[in-house]
Amino acid sequence: MPHTVKGVIARAKGAPVELTDVVVPDPGPGEAIVDVQACGVCHTDLHYREGGINDEFPFLLGHEAAGIVSQVGEGVTNVAPGDFVILNWRAVCGQCRACAKGKPWYCFNTHNAAQKMTLADGTELSPALGIGAFAAKTLVHSGQCTKVDPAAPAAAAGLLGCGVMAGFGAAVNTGGVSRGDSVAVIGCGGVGNAAVAGAVLAGASKVIAVDVDDRKLEWARGFGATHTVNGRTEDVVERVRELTGGFGADVVVEAVGRPETYEQAFYARDLAGTVVLVGVPTPDMKVTLPLIEIFGRGGALKSSWYGDCLPSRDFPMLIDLYRQGRFDLDGFVSETIGLDQVESAFTKMHHGDVLRSVVVLDKAGA
Repeated sequence: MPHTVKGVIARAKGAPVELTDVVVPDPGPGEAIVDVQACGVCHTDLHYREGGINDEFPFLLGHEAAGIVSQVGEGVTNVAPGDFVILNWRAVCGQCRACAKGKPWYCFNTHNAAQKMTLADGTELSPALGIGAFAAKTLVHSGQCTKVDPAAPAAAAGLLGCGVMAGFGAAVNTGGVSRGDSVAVIGCGGVGNAAVAGAVLAGASKVIAVDVDDRKLEWARGFGATHTVNGRTEDVVERVRELTGGFGADVVVEAVGRPETYEQAFYARDLAGTVVLVGVPTPDMKVTLPLIEIFGRGGALKSSWYGDCLPSRDFPMLIDLYRQGRFDLDGFVSETIGLDQVESAFTKMHHGDVLRSVVVLDKAGA
């Protein structure tokens, strides 16, 4: 029978979020119910609240989550009740043209649950990124569940569900950072610092963190950045070139999503270098670059969607690295909060006070 749990919704554009009753139906074919243990507060959730994704209100927010599978529907074989899982928003279909080409990390037809969670009055909810995990339980497609080592704490593990994976993957999967490379990362919030950590783990010899906030640059040093550049007081392109023998970085990860920082990334890379855009721009933003410069510099200009990750491959690997002490997921957790503190977490995020606030479901208000 359906479950009624507390969840955080955005009822209207720009309105403060609400903690209210959410009805979770029993799982249908191919679906699973996950008892959420922890869920990070991501910028994407704020974009949903502000109407920046679409206008399908009300939204059930939250998507960077980990928890325990409690029920599965007919035909589910990849997970079973009791499994500890990280939720992902790229449940690959295995049949689209990307999957058929052997590139499932570009899957164009990812799965979500067919049924809808609702409010107590029957109003259907739109789950953020097909997940909706600011709730004690959530209904997802079973393919959105990636089983990992249960020894990992949920507050850290869940961050792989979005921001940390996006940043790590931007450097390692999309950017192809390898041993001895020089890397610059522009924007050192949660995604950017995950790119820093990924570049370090991949063996980069020089990792240059760029931001306008000294606090974020200090966080980047904690994740292994060898140099920092404050774009408020220094010329970013000039300084990155200076730190790389006058050439520019082999890989530049742009984790802001603005035209001016993308232009910095373009000119801060070496000849035949790679620029990776992982920061999310708004639809109105445009960038203008001389075509002769694009031609003459060679290399690659790439965008990275979810870090070009394959959850079934990347989540267990990163949890193993975390368990070995080689990848500091704990370092991304600035604070743990209850469901009733999501609105204040948005404020802290907006002010740059945290890398990640993480809702833990045994906290007050959860």
